[in-house]
Amino acid sequence: MTSQPLRLAEEYGPSPGESELAVNPFDGLPFSSRYYELLKQRQALPIWAARFTFLEQLESNPTGVVLVSGEPGSGKSTQIPQWCAEFALARGFQKGQVTVTQPYPLAARSLALRVADEMDLTLGHEVGYSIPQEDCTGPNTLLRFCWDRLLLQEVASTRGTGAWGVLVLDEAQERSVASDSLQGLLQDARLEKLPGDLRVVVVTDPALEPKLRAFWGNPPIVHIPREPGERPSPIYWDTIPPDRVEAACQAVLELCRKEVPGDVLVFLPSEEEISLCCESLSREVESLLLQGLPPRVLPLHPDCGQAVQAVYEDMDARKVVVTHWLADFSFSLPSIQHVIDSGLELRSVYNPRIRAEFQVLRPISKCQAEARRLRARGFPPGSCLCLYPKSFLELEAPPLPQPRVCEENLSSLVLLLKRRQIAEPGECHFLDQPAPEALMQALEDLDYLAALDDDGDLSDLGVILSEFPLAPELAKALLASCEFDCVDEMLTLAAMLTAAPGFTRPPISAEEAALRRALEHTDGDHSSLIQVYEAFIQSGADEAWCQARGLNWAALCQAHKLRGELLELMQRIELPLSLPAFGSEQNRRDLQKALVSGYFLKVARDTDGTGNYLLLTHKHVAQLSSYCCYRSRRAPARPPPWVLYHNFTISKDNCLSIVSEIQPQMLVELAPPYFLSNLPPSESRDLLNQLREGMADSTAGSKSSSAQEFRDPCVLQ
Repeated sequence: MTSQPLRLAEEYGPSPGESELAVNPFDGLPFSSRYYELLKQRQALPIWAARFTFLEQLESNPTGVVLVSGEPGSGKSTQIPQWCAEFALARGFQKGQVTVTQPYPLAARSLALRVADEMDLTLGHEVGYSIPQEDCTGPNTLLRFCWDRLLLQEVASTRGTGAWGVLVLDEAQERSVASDSLQGLLQDARLEKLPGDLRVVVVTDPALEPKLRAFWGNPPIVHIPREPGERPSPIYWDTIPPDRVEAACQAVLELCRKEVPGDVLVFLPSEEEISLCCESLSREVESLLLQGLPPRVLPLHPDCGQAVQAVYEDMDARKVVVTHWLADFSFSLPSIQHVIDSGLELRSVYNPRIRAEFQVLRPISKCQAEARRLRARGFPPGSCLCLYPKSFLELEAPPLPQPRVCEENLSSLVLLLKRRQIAEPGECHFLDQPAPEALMQALEDLDYLAALDDDGDLSDLGVILSEFPLAPELAKALLASCEFDCVDEMLTLAAMLTAAPGFTRPPISAEEAALRRALEHTDGDHSSLIQVYEAFIQSGADEAWCQARGLNWAALCQAHKLRGELLELMQRIELPLSLPAFGSEQNRRDLQKALVSGYFLKVARDTDGTGNYLLLTHKHVAQLSSYCCYRSRRAPARPPPWVLYHNFTISKDNCLSIVSEIQPQMLVELAPPYFLSNLPPSESRDLLNQLREGMADSTAGSKSSSAQEFRDPCVLQ
């Protein structure tokens, strides 16, 4: 089939003045006046000059892969998807919809809202988005924005490539695990003559262009012209300030006192520092003597949810947006004229040798620093204040962001690759190959969870585990709950552990602390999470109820949605369910057994009775998190001798988070025997082996007794 000539949507109508005659080709309705207002803004973007070059390459390139390279703010994330939709429309959408991936769910939703507005279409109909617990699409959706990890899950569970005519992988320079993995899978499929005439568009910052060009075999590249406007000359501090938050706050207040026009963008390393900065600024700006309204302080991080749209709203007051690495490349904000950059990021880096996450405070890359500086370009240029010396960036910053595939736990990824029948995950193409020990640790963990068969392929259990949007150990615990008749409770716990893992800050008052203690359960943090969820539902999902207890209302709402999705998934694959029984003694034991079935790799023992826990799988010592319910109990309560934990984080205080007491007998009973045999030498391993031998003798004795009873006719009578 030959494609129809490519035409812009606005070419279907002559002009704004005759907009009543212009019909939107996507829905057949006349264009609104707002469409033409936004069209003028679109045509002013740097990327507009590359439109015909891009469409020509998309149409005629025999490899089906096009690379788009441009700086942040050039308009590539909003315009490329629209042009791909026009390309697919010209082909009658016979090959499927246009799917656009984003590394962050918030970015996918935000872009879908903006693009639907620019295309004069209804969000949820022709334009939609898919993010965790929120699918805003319909049967008529032609352009879908999607979190890249969700798309990877779809690819892994389907033998084909999906119902896409065009797949756009945006923000490739972010180096998310899903984005790198999708490129590897598509590269492998392309080598095997990818069916369906799929078009792949990879959108990136110029810094990653050479690497992507080599990876994809020198595909055609569309270069976006640089945005007009002068670039600010960064102002560097002589030394790194001892208090980053205070330094950033004072810099913002100085701009406000001088009443220099323009919005401000502040980059700090972590969400904790973002919150501290917002609280401090909100107090301080109220006391400033300004001619106009006081500045509006807005946080921007993954937990903001739909409130993130406030950063795009037109306001009479100055906006001060406080963010971190999330906004390095995403969330273009044209009104920004001043940037304050800490030059640091706090990232979780997984160490496969000890199965633990490190909280690493490190310099951002040179690529990120340049992207942050470019936020303040314009006529005239704004300002960029760097809270670090120039030598700090030159000597310590890497050229590009670190690939996340080299820094995250790969168990979930390996499970998905196995689902795609990739026998050796190390053979999959990656932009940067993960460390062999990381892949081996992931394979070992999946083997312990019985997700692999003797040949190293997915077992039947492994196939079911790969269907769940959960970590493999949590999915295994959920499946084990079918055997132990505690599915209802485990569904709640799985949702809470994934979306709303408890309290994340200390109580701010004695009243709040008392309300929190009322939600604690004697069995530990896992049961406390179930109790929190049930109380939240009983409150009618009341936001004020959450605020009074220091709980994240948006996260609990996400947990409620996720629980419904998990229940629907279990019903679809016909897994047995059970009635609620939370609080009974039998349910208490059953829930512990289900947890141990999935989390036997995450068990620790108190070695001295004071809360110094030695982890079974390696000889690291950790303490209970300050938010653990065992820590808040009054003395002389002793910490439990054996615990199961959800996370182990190595930071300034090595801590176990979300902890519950277990009995070592359960571990011996439910963990694979070869796992116990492979534990490193320790007193804990010796105790478990003694228990195993004692339980084996007891079992042998009971079998002998049963045999004797079978031979004794009197007993039978």
